[in-house]
Parts: sequence; structure tokens; C-alpha cells
Amino acid sequence: MAEINQQQEVKDAVQAAVKSGIDVHQQVKSITLKALTLRQLDMDNINRVTEEVSKGINEGIATQGEAAKEVFLQAATALDEALAMAAEASKLAIEEAASRVTEYSQNDLNNAIKDLQEMEGSFLDTLAKVAKGSNQVAADIVGDFIAHSGQSGTAVGKRTLTALEALKDLPHISRNIIVSSAVTTASSFAQIASGVLLGIAESLQSSHSKK
Repeated sequence: MAEINQQQEVKDAVQAAVKSGIDVHQQVKSITLKALTLRQLDMDNINRVTEEVSKGINEGIATQGEAAKEVFLQAATALDEALAMAAEASKLAIEEAASRVTEYSQNDLNNAIKDLQEMEGSFLDTLAKVAKGSNQVAADIVGDFIAHSGQSGTAVGKRTLTALEALKDLPHISRNIIVSSAVTTASSFAQIASGVLLGIAESLQSSHSKK
């Protein structure tokens, strides 16, 4: 029940931020990062948060009229950037785990890399899935965003490619894993990644507060 309430709170917070039309990008990014750090950073958590944030965005833009497209772009870009930060946290956690091979098996590391590869596809797939239940205007806005992202790339996709490039030469990681798809990361590994992301999020919040 607590988990369901937590998911509802994330959706409601994002919806309110989008409806407000005020500092939408920063609000949605902060809400997403906070939600991601409440649990260990594995694909189940990332997918769950992505879906709730996407629902909140979708429901929020319904009241925005002509501003809907611009507000959606601010919110979707914020989600994208938050996921890119999660990808960076995962990459740093993989590097940390690779240096401690007595505690982590090669399988753990390979699974973590597979999860990293899934992030951009999961982001865009979730936006598309949520948009199917919306009105035509919202569906068209999301469709345009996904089509544009397919051509120009996303922040999380670019960060993932950079991370995979950096990780491919690490010892104890199968080189052929870079072309595989995902399973599940070990719980202890996901906790490392969550801690890394929390540090990144706190640093970001601190710098934003000083402005």
C-alpha cells in the first residue's frame, strides 16, 4: 500500500507542477530525482518512476491549452535529464563494482550494463504507452517528441552511449554484452547506484538553491 501511495504522490506532484506552468522543468526534474532515490536504482524502480512521471505530465498538459506543447517539452526534457543522471550514476556504480570483483560477479556487472542499455528505450516506450490513453492533442504532442528524439537522440540515450563506451574496456566485463538486452541487476549493486544518484541530486539541488 505504501508503494502505491508513493507512486500516486509522484504522479500528483508532477501533474501539479505541469498545471502550474511555473518553473516546470526544474520542478519535474527535482520530483523525478527524489522519486528515483527513494528506492534502489534498478530497472524496476526506474520504469515505475518513469511511468508515474509520464502520467503526471500527460494529465497536467490537458489543462494547458495552446501552451501544452511547450509545457510538455519542458517536463519531458526534465524527465529525460533526470534519467540521464541515473544512467551516469549506474555507470559510476559499475566502475566501482568492477574494482571490487571479489564482491561482485561478472554476471552482476553484465546485468547492470544490460539495464543501462534499456533506459532510453524504456523512456520513449513509456511516453508512447501513456499517450495512448490521452486525447488526440496530447497524443500528437508526444508522438512529435518521440519522432524528434528518434532523429536527434535523447539526453539519457547520449549519456548511455558515452557510459557504454567508457565501460567497454573495463576488466571483468564481457565485451559482447554491449549488444545484448537486459535482465535484472543485483540488489546490492542497485543500492550503490542509488547512493551515487542521491549524491548527484543533492549537489544539483544545492547549486540550484544558491541561484
